[in-house]
Amino acid sequence: MSTYVYGIARTPGPVLPDGLTGVGDPPMQVRALSADGLVALVSDAPEGLKPKRRELLAHQQVLAQAGTEATVLPMRFGSVSEDDATVTSVLTERAEHFRERLEALEGKVEYNIKAAHDEEAVLHRVMADQPDLRAASEANRAAGGGSYEDRLRLGEMVANAVQAREAVDGATLRRALEPFAADISEGPDSSGWLANLSFLIDRESAGELLAAVEELGTSEPQLDLRVSGPLPPYSFVEKTGATAGADGFAAG
Repeated sequence: MSTYVYGIARTPGPVLPDGLTGVGDPPMQVRALSADGLVALVSDAPEGLKPKRRELLAHQQVLAQAGTEATVLPMRFGSVSEDDATVTSVLTERAEHFRERLEALEGKVEYNIKAAHDEEAVLHRVMADQPDLRAASEANRAAGGGSYEDRLRLGEMVANAVQAREAVDGATLRRALEPFAADISEGPDSSGWLANLSFLIDRESAGELLAAVEELGTSEPQLDLRVSGPLPPYSFVEKTGATAGADGFAAG
């Protein structure tokens, strides 16, 4: 049977709770394979595995559980090897690479922060910052709402101001939080978000980062900030080349 790989740690590896299960229906038992001072967290690979919510969460929960005990190099969802022997062979062949990446991620976790605009608050902000918008709005109001062309022109001015504010606020978010990060990764553009950033931070610095996020939300009320973490450092494995395929485990 093929072997599903969740992540890699140093020997002796994390102490996993009895009965820890991962992907599959029914969920597969998680176990550890050791070779050359490294441990791979694995289970049997279920047939027909799909990236459904339940399976993605199961993969993440195994890594989160293991990450409370040790530094774990997370593998991409769907990382599968031919069998247990192939996994241990890869551990041996790429031992130096894995140890280097584990050293770089030692004691670190990922926080993902997404930012959107609160519609009412950002309108107040651009009106306050741009006298020409206020003047156009007040002129329309004095004219009983203004003509269709006046309203259209004001709408375009406001839309352009809000769009420009997105770039400003995205840069403000990054600038406010980057002092706490060992590295920053930009996530894919997503509809509705003006910024999608992942921060690699020392686990002990999490409180400082979260306090800075709270302070930013107070000083910049037009920002709607969503925080996810602590997470395994997924975003910082791939950007260093330690992808599932590069590590010798095929992505299913």
